[in-house]
Amino acid sequence: MIVSAAAGRDTTAEPDTDRVADGEGWPSSPFTCVDVAFAALTCDPDPLRIDLSHLDPDLGLPAGAINVADLRRWMAAHPRHWPALDAVWRELITRARLDGPAWVVTATALALPALVRHAAALVAGGWHGDPDDVDAEVLTGFLAALRDHVDTARPAPYAGLCRAGYRAGLALVAQQRELILVEDLEAIVAGPRVPQRPWGHPDLLVRRAVELGLLDQADEQSYIDIRLGRRAIEPIAVRLGVTTDALRMRLRRVDTRIAHALADGVLTGTVVPQAQRALARQADRSRSARAGRGAAGPAGLAAA
Repeated sequence: MIVSAAAGRDTTAEPDTDRVADGEGWPSSPFTCVDVAFAALTCDPDPLRIDLSHLDPDLGLPAGAINVADLRRWMAAHPRHWPALDAVWRELITRARLDGPAWVVTATALALPALVRHAAALVAGGWHGDPDDVDAEVLTGFLAALRDHVDTARPAPYAGLCRAGYRAGLALVAQQRELILVEDLEAIVAGPRVPQRPWGHPDLLVRRAVELGLLDQADEQSYIDIRLGRRAIEPIAVRLGVTTDALRMRLRRVDTRIAHALADGVLTGTVVPQAQRALARQADRSRSARAGRGAAGPAGLAAA
């Protein structure tokens, strides 16, 4: 059983799963809670299973539908089989984002060895509070990356998840080091603050890009969610009815148009009428092309 190395406690005894199932007896360590929940998901009579047969057969992954506990043992036995591990983690991340909490627990449980090591290192590096707080912060950073921030199209998604957990824990430890005690907080006089210029806010630049026809209005919210909000692309693609790869290509085209517009001063300066008319004509052509692809059916939408 995996427990909190950060806490440094001997918790090798198995938890009372019957009490946990009744909502009692949950351990104090967040990591141990994940392990208990994972044990409940993988026990008889109906353990959670995963079938990886749709992935590249040359990767040497287990065949057929297997218990996710067996998958964890397989991954532990092949720690340097990077192509296979990357493929498994892309599958786990996608399922965690689209298929419900059971897969969030599964992905977290499979990452526990690395998360426990990160938390232990942070506590040993000078944390003076409750070690469970570091565990919780590392877990929170990992879950935020799992939900939204790791791009499955990039290499080593598992490393990105674990780095996010470590950075979250490191920020908590650094915050403790930077804490300065004052005798009387109310005696500190608040000084004036210069208001931030709102017109340089990225959201407003995106809105201006829509108004100028650089960005289709149908893509505005997805662009804000993914590029500015750093939300996961998979659920948004499902909501829009396009493939993840098609949405990635669409956003890359928008990135290019916005980058050129910023370099030319179109988004931040006054647009001359001739340029505005040219942008409007370009936007009309883009809308017509998209309408044509939509009329072509699913194949056309996949290429949009």
